[in-house]
Amino acid sequence: MRTMTYRLAKTIFTIPFVLMYCCTLAWAQEATNPVPIAPKPKIRTITAFIVVDRTRYQIDFSDAVDFLHKAQLTFERGGYTVQTLRIATQPFPEYTRGMTHDEVIRFFKNLDGIAQQNKVRIAIGPAYLGGDDGEAQAALLADILQNTKLLWGTVVVTNKNGVNWPGVRAAARVIKQLSERTEHSEGNFRFAAIANMPAYSPFFPVAYHTGGGKQFAIGLESANTFTTAYTGATDLANAKRRLIELFYPQTFDVEDLGEKLDAEFSWSYMGIDLSPAPGKDASIAVAMEALSKQPVGTSGTLTAAATITASIKEIGARKVGFSGLMLPVLEDPRLGERWNAGLLSLDALLSYSAVCATGLDTIPMPGNTSEETLARIIGDVASLSVKWDKPLAARLLPIANKHAGETTEFTDPFLMNGIIQPVVTQDSL
Repeated sequence: MRTMTYRLAKTIFTIPFVLMYCCTLAWAQEATNPVPIAPKPKIRTITAFIVVDRTRYQIDFSDAVDFLHKAQLTFERGGYTVQTLRIATQPFPEYTRGMTHDEVIRFFKNLDGIAQQNKVRIAIGPAYLGGDDGEAQAALLADILQNTKLLWGTVVVTNKNGVNWPGVRAAARVIKQLSERTEHSEGNFRFAAIANMPAYSPFFPVAYHTGGGKQFAIGLESANTFTTAYTGATDLANAKRRLIELFYPQTFDVEDLGEKLDAEFSWSYMGIDLSPAPGKDASIAVAMEALSKQPVGTSGTLTAAATITASIKEIGARKVGFSGLMLPVLEDPRLGERWNAGLLSLDALLSYSAVCATGLDTIPMPGNTSEETLARIIGDVASLSVKWDKPLAARLLPIANKHAGETTEFTDPFLMNGIIQPVVTQDSL
């Protein structure tokens, strides 16, 4: 009944958009620059959300893995490449309450073993989302991530009153610990400070839920669709129409498969994060440069970011998560090039975040960056999030024993290596 109701609502409220879409098709046929065929986007992640019960967690995770494999097969039969399978839980303090520190570490080491055995990644949710022991939660999270390989987590740095400054400082301490105590300082790839982040994002590290479990969401790697749409566009309006013409049917094809899974299995489809997540062979920065005709980091970049975000907002699918533009510096080859060349800075990326969706993502930093400096940067992200009431995150990567001008040495297959740029502080002036 819930799925039928949603389908009816989607049909009713999508009628105006379908009319616009038909007009778009007519415009495209009359245009002298018809849009070429775009490849299917990849499925970056199918993320299952479960409620962890310590008395039966092995069974719950086994059920989730079984569903994810069935979902993967469904999408692969639909012609999609599925890159990762992921599981996200409710906030970890809810199911570690009453355990000693050593018991918690053993529990999550066991969970990490389940992740490795089943080739899934697991997000254990945020610290500071509830309760009055946020600093202890954050410190425990740092120890958990330090002692595992495939677990991800966050610290919440906003609340109903605005910026959560104790959370900001706690997040800075987590980053500093993971920088100093994980190999290549790579533990921070699995951690983020999150601001105004809603539940049910499929992307990591920010994924978590507060519901009943047995739900799932989809994250796309669709940057190549955006590049195809923008290449050859005559102006911003034409670029927007071309993107909608390409991305609209792609999105609803994915949604139809999600609803099929919802109907076949007792797992509720929550929606798609429409953010065009980049990859090593799919750069959103290439799409932005096709749109602006200028290198990312120069004038025109903010306009490109705003145009992409506005186009995504017009797609009438069921959205979750950011559903906007992501700019992960070390996950996108062209972004990495522009960062290495000094065209991108923390302040520039923050300014783009005012009109897009991410914040500061996979930013390599000198190992001697202090907790105070990290907290100021996180505080800026949180302040921007509060000002515009939008989800943002900070995933900062200070590299122990590395200095500005040196190169990172990451090993995660989703991370590229880049040049560490200096962080301007009072001491450096």
